[in-house]
Amino acid sequence: MSLPAFAFNPSDAQSAGFGPSAADSMKKAQSQTVEVGGVAASTVSRDAASATTEEQLAAQKAVAAAEAARRQAAVELATYASKSTGPSVSDFLANPPYPNFSLSQVFSVAQQYIGTPYVYGGATPAGFDCSGYVMYVYAQFGVSLPHSVSGQAARGKRISIADAQPGDLVIMPGHDGFYAGNGNIMDAPDSGRSISIRPIWTSDYYIVRLGI
Repeated sequence: MSLPAFAFNPSDAQSAGFGPSAADSMKKAQSQTVEVGGVAASTVSRDAASATTEEQLAAQKAVAAAEAARRQAAVELATYASKSTGPSVSDFLANPPYPNFSLSQVFSVAQQYIGTPYVYGGATPAGFDCSGYVMYVYAQFGVSLPHSVSGQAARGKRISIADAQPGDLVIMPGHDGFYAGNGNIMDAPDSGRSISIRPIWTSDYYIVRLGI
């Protein structure tokens, strides 16, 4: 069977039905490459951070507290020097107003200074520290004591706590005062406070009696 010649038209060979597909055209095309230039890696920097330890903070606070205490002591001493009048320890030792020693009388005299402010290094009614207070009172009975807790403790005789009487000395590490009876102490406590009677707050103490 033959087809008529007009059934095939060569000019139509490039038509969409007979021409190369889009995929064929892409296959025949020369391949292309894309070059990506080198990318420099960015450097990320972080600020160095440091933390203060609890030990360092405690040390800093201790230094600050010591400096504050030093300044306060300087102010107190300046005020003390301007107000210090009346007989001194040496005056009393030269001419004791109470030549007859008794513990009850010692305690009575010591009570006269209740309310006197604490002053570091103080040894007159203008201001007392703990051992300055004891020294000043006992000087009025002709008893010479050093201006130190350990020195005062060494001048007396250690006795039982059960035998303590008002007027005996309560000796603690770095602190002393007069025994006031019923487990109390009468002392010059520390900066910002005054001589008073208060409960003994520790078991780390012993009793010393002078004059025996």
